[in-house]
Amino acid sequence: MKLIELMKQLPLTNYEGQDVDITDMQQDSRLVTPGTLFICIDGYTVDGHDYVDKAIERGAVAILAQKPLAETRVPVIIVEDTNRAMAILAGAFFNHPTQAMKMIAVTGTNGKTTVTHLIEHVLRSVNQVTGLVGTMYQKIGDTIQTTKNTTPDSLTLQRLFASMREEYVDTAVMEVSSHALVLGRVHGCDYDVAVFTNLTQDHLDFHKTMDEYAVAKSLLFAQLGNDYRSNRPKFAVINSDDAASERMITATAAHVVTYGIRKPATFQATDIAISGKGTTFNLHFQAKTYPIAMQLVGNFNVYNALAAIATTYVQGVPLETAIKSIESLKGVAGRFELVSAGQAFPVIVDYAHTPDSLENVLETISDFVKGRIICVVGCGGDRDRTKRPIMAKIAVQKADVAILTSDNPRSEDPMTILNQMEAGVSAEAVYLKEINREKAIQLAVNEAKDDDVILIAGKGHETYQIIGSVTHHFDDREVAEQAIKNLK
Repeated sequence: MKLIELMKQLPLTNYEGQDVDITDMQQDSRLVTPGTLFICIDGYTVDGHDYVDKAIERGAVAILAQKPLAETRVPVIIVEDTNRAMAILAGAFFNHPTQAMKMIAVTGTNGKTTVTHLIEHVLRSVNQVTGLVGTMYQKIGDTIQTTKNTTPDSLTLQRLFASMREEYVDTAVMEVSSHALVLGRVHGCDYDVAVFTNLTQDHLDFHKTMDEYAVAKSLLFAQLGNDYRSNRPKFAVINSDDAASERMITATAAHVVTYGIRKPATFQATDIAISGKGTTFNLHFQAKTYPIAMQLVGNFNVYNALAAIATTYVQGVPLETAIKSIESLKGVAGRFELVSAGQAFPVIVDYAHTPDSLENVLETISDFVKGRIICVVGCGGDRDRTKRPIMAKIAVQKADVAILTSDNPRSEDPMTILNQMEAGVSAEAVYLKEINREKAIQLAVNEAKDDDVILIAGKGHETYQIIGSVTHHFDDREVAEQAIKNLK
């Protein structure tokens, strides 16, 4: 693509320099090849403007920057915000791939991963080719790729969607984080459905207040579009029980579809019954009742199932088909996942890393446990510190045996994190503290008796532990299985 043609996408940017052929776009100088437009992003730890010379050495033929640069031998285009310009140019360079497929975005504090997987499962049951973008991985059809962020930057996303278009993907389903919305990573994505799960405390290290956090989430719904095209209608699928639902509804001009348990909703669940093997409930929709028996456990999974059913229904999947598909799914990795190594007591690994998600999982277990609940929980370093005492308080109050431990301490002192967790626990409370997560899990297994249930919370599907700047292999499921074998 000619640089002059590409620059037409930025109508307020003057460009009169030499025209060149652009064969690629990159923001990482290490990935530059001959013919690349190098985009200088001023990030949290690295400023791309410092790598212009290296990019040119590797073959960059033009530079997009937001700061004045020393004279270079290639054209330089200066814009006010390279992040914003990158999203615009990436869409044009890859010929707007999201317009070639249906697009579903899921946002909220908890449930994003489960809801996206449920939606994907339903769509695959009607023979759609799907793409998936989220916390665990990126997926095109059956091909899985690793991912660094829940929601990648705009350039990575447009490149990924272009690959999906080449593989004839019918629908792409993705998690959209609040960080991504504020930072403009999803600018240029043409969504058909936006789903809101819930809003509870998390990421206050970034957003500072819950109100700012809610505003960030509402951006997804405000960006759904402002028209009512009959050939491609837009839908906002909203959890009506959440206190922030009205903010999301107010933000959007799209057709609103609600789901819930407590308040009236378009898709409503009643008569919920939970056991250790699954959940049953009645779904009410348009004056009809549909009994559902799914293998997922807990009230929170009823919400997740309702979100997936509502989303796929507005995308044309028959209701009965969606229900059968949901009922057939055994679970999602790291989300209320059972670890079985021949032990007499259930061991559950869950990604619960916020106060609300931890409380939900513990309350779900309390619905079917016959003995005690043993909970292993920690809080990550370099993240929201205000939730640490709340997490510990919930663990001590809701579990019979609470074991406070480490969870990706990163650059922080793990003992400092544990001390901050303890601040939320009353002086008379009884709990255990083990800074080594592997030992904490072994301690829980050693403590368990036949009717007890162990919950290992916080990391879920993650296969690493970040200590300092070093990433170590660590999988709660593997460690729990080995602990059980050690017990035998």
